[in-house]
Amino acid sequence: MTEARRQLVLQAIVEDYVSSREPVGSKALIERHNLKVSSATVRNDMAVLEEEGLITAPHASAGRIPTEKGYRYFVDEITSPRPLTAAEKRAIHRLLGSSDSMEEVYAQTVRLLSQLTHQAAVLQYPVTPVNTIRHIELVPLAETQITVIVISDSGRVLQKIATVPAYTDEQLTSLKTALLKKLSHQPLSSLQGMASLEGFEPADLASEVLKALGHFAEAEQSSKLLISGTAYLAQATSDFSSSIAPILDALEEQVTMLHLLNEMAEDARGFAVRIGTENEPTELAETSIVTSTYGSEHPTRLGVIGPTRMDYLTTTSAVRGVARYLSKILGS
Repeated sequence: MTEARRQLVLQAIVEDYVSSREPVGSKALIERHNLKVSSATVRNDMAVLEEEGLITAPHASAGRIPTEKGYRYFVDEITSPRPLTAAEKRAIHRLLGSSDSMEEVYAQTVRLLSQLTHQAAVLQYPVTPVNTIRHIELVPLAETQITVIVISDSGRVLQKIATVPAYTDEQLTSLKTALLKKLSHQPLSSLQGMASLEGFEPADLASEVLKALGHFAEAEQSSKLLISGTAYLAQATSDFSSSIAPILDALEEQVTMLHLLNEMAEDARGFAVRIGTENEPTELAETSIVTSTYGSEHPTRLGVIGPTRMDYLTTTSAVRGVARYLSKILGS
């Protein structure tokens, strides 16, 4: 019972702080949440939560605020996304169901998600891996540099200069043969995430070439990222210790954002959440990102980004709900 009560206390602190942006004290918790215990009991629970690193005192007041660890515990152990309300469903149906083209559907989706959550919303355009690899070439430039070239079945030529360990011509030829054997006629997306080439030596040479190849897969997926609602970030400047300009720059750096989104794997509840310093690059260390996938054949991501002081219940519910509705449209 004690653990359950402390969860209720943490939940109340998170909800009150998200709502008010003010540190939360024991008296306010009892008055607002009908905890049916004494102030001394609540203060003891708050002391335990503070010892566990879930809440902290921002200054010498009696109030407490959630920490990153507290938000993470709240999201993982307490948050249970609710179904969309009837009003939210009507808004989604009205805006998305009346769109004349898929371009308009995507644009309306990202705007709607921003309006529902009062956060900046992002939507990754779906990518169909139609380009397959026809040829790979490794051209020596200098002792530790080569040009990595990929030619797709459509005739598209991709090239990148890679810095590699010292190599011999024989090693380069052998590596090209091994890559063609493994990747020929595979989609460009298969280049992403490959860290090693089993059985090839020297492994460090293969690793650096594979990193270069991985950039081609990212470029294939970075054709478009829709963003809406950055004004909400401007309205939340007091939640950030400094200017929001680096956050906006990270949003505009599409390859960086797409790489981050692609790393977020949703859980059994249908969404993924990264909080604060869990995010890379460091410009996003004071933000939280909530995403979900849409589509079925080639799942793609949409989500929101905002301060760690976020209404996680509303946000996760909206992101998951909008993603599911968009999937239904795409499947029809």
